Amino acid sequence: MIIYHGSTVSVEVPKIIKSERMLDFGEGFYTTSNYEQAIRWSEIVAIKRKSSDRIITEYEFDLKAAKEELAVISFNKPDEDWLLFVCSNRSGRLPLERYDIAMGPVANDQVYAVVVLYEQGVISKEAAIMELKVRKLYDQILFHNEKSLKYCRYTRQIKIERV
Repeated sequence: MIIYHGSTVSVEVPKIIKSERMLDFGEGFYTTSNYEQAIRWSEIVAIKRKSSDRIITEYEFDLKAAKEELAVISFNKPDEDWLLFVCSNRSGRLPLERYDIAMGPVANDQVYAVVVLYEQGVISKEAAIMELKVRKLYDQILFHNEKSLKYCRYTRQIKIERV
């Protein structure tokens, strides 16, 4: 499976990143199978770093071997389990079970707004899930620890030209 990481630098050797903010699936190395999502991530990082560089790093991910040898949690859609998992990670309440790799929909800004409304009790879990189902969601794949990164092999970098 081909996956991508968007940044301002090429990441030939992925590393587990400690984040200053809480993220959907916790700390680690985030990738996506969607090239357009990787470009979006590179643009976000470029703005934060005040950089004009936008680079997509491409990897080959041995998903089959990872699923056989590691603890992998995978969410196919934004359902109740995904919502609770994301809320737990974003609030710093780590899930009871730890995973080597987490896969599933990414909570972009619009999706995160729905998650916040749910967390604040403004909308019910059912309403949040219904709202999330109508959104176009891309995927994310988090490598949570060093042993998981062994299944992610660098193939190339792609420099994104600004238009």
